[in-house]
Amino acid sequence: MKITVIGGTGLIGSQLVSKLREAGHTAVPASLSTGVDLLTGKGIDEALDGAETVVNVSNSPTFDAASPDFFRTTMGTLLTAGERTGVRHQVVLSIVGVDRIPQLDYYRAKTLQEELLRNGPAAYSIVRATQFFEFMDDVMSWTSDGETVRLPATRLQPIAAADVVAALAEVVTAAPLDDTVDVAGPDVFPLDEIGRVTLAAHRDRRSVVTDDTAGMFAAVRGDELIAGPGARIAPTSYKEWLGNGS
Repeated sequence: MKITVIGGTGLIGSQLVSKLREAGHTAVPASLSTGVDLLTGKGIDEALDGAETVVNVSNSPTFDAASPDFFRTTMGTLLTAGERTGVRHQVVLSIVGVDRIPQLDYYRAKTLQEELLRNGPAAYSIVRATQFFEFMDDVMSWTSDGETVRLPATRLQPIAAADVVAALAEVVTAAPLDDTVDVAGPDVFPLDEIGRVTLAAHRDRRSVVTDDTAGMFAAVRGDELIAGPGARIAPTSYKEWLGNGS
């Protein structure tokens, strides 16, 4: 099967391309670096030529109010090109709870992307994942002054990128779901606790201060980012991942 991976040179996309190729599929990475621009449509027909499935793991360059326009344009380009080139299955990687936090610009944008896909011309699957282990250092950097890290006690259920890739590989090589599936890590932690565990594992001397006004996740007050019933629970725990030197 030929599968085109939009965003195929990034964290998730590059691993997905490798995993699909190992399984015997023809996986083609498509991104700006390979000459494909979803904003203008440049190179998209060539990237989709002969593909039965396209999986979109691309990301907006910003997380602010400009992100809805990015997803509106790129999703429209991809759906139109897919119909033109005969793509049968469109897959998008999204975020668990994305439609429950409209106060965040980026989450509204991803909700819009999902809606465009559902209403599009092709059979579809949406894989919603929780926050990646690999991004926890970045999350802490947003509210660090070099000595302390301020984090809210928002409950998260983070997941390893490799486990997201495994779930995506299953979905993109199977029949379309015409539905949404959640994938999440095995453990739920308050974000401030995740910060303390992370700093301890890295032997980082900074301390964590619980501050429910700090950072993007301060906007989340309940369990909106926790996977619901029926979610696929990944095997890798955060502490195990950290213990392996990640």
